[in-house]
Amino acid sequence: MKQGFPLARRGMRIGLMGGSFDPAHNGHAHITRVALRRFGLDRVWWLVTPGNPLKAHGPAPLDQRMARARQVMDDPRVNITDLERRMGTRFTAATLSRLQTVYPDVKFVWLMGADNLRQVDKWDHWRDIFERMPIGVLARPGVPLPSARAKAAHLYANAQLPGWRSHELANRKAPAWCFVNMPMSGESSSQIRAQGDWVVKA
Repeated sequence: MKQGFPLARRGMRIGLMGGSFDPAHNGHAHITRVALRRFGLDRVWWLVTPGNPLKAHGPAPLDQRMARARQVMDDPRVNITDLERRMGTRFTAATLSRLQTVYPDVKFVWLMGADNLRQVDKWDHWRDIFERMPIGVLARPGVPLPSARAKAAHLYANAQLPGWRSHELANRKAPAWCFVNMPMSGESSSQIRAQGDWVVKA
């Protein structure tokens, strides 16, 4: 295994949660613990991105965001990674393709909030994401349920697994996705930045 890449055993069920984490907060930690439990995952890897192509302004330096993430998410089942920087990938579809090449015997699940489900069709090669691995969708403040207007939810309606069968998701062949509801935290990265509680180091 390459240096800086997490170890993973054959057959492990690993959730992948990407984002700028600018900054990471207790809401991120909360949905991660819910994902571990509801989707029956062995591990979750946070993929702290070098930058978000959909955002006009760049985030805080990656090393600073990684350090904050490790403070917020102190759980042996969760790996805080900079895999996109190490692999040189920028878009989610390319990242997932590369990870499946590096870890061919791992059962990956892509994790996203219900808010992202609404706009995932704007992502680069978004259909490849749905066709590549199962997707776990988690409720988010203001978006408790998948929107019927979401293009992805409509296109892949027949691939949706009911929430009560969420533990089966990692063993499903893509396309497969499952929405789970949960108690939600109102904390957000944008709110923390607006309050001045996240000092960016030059």
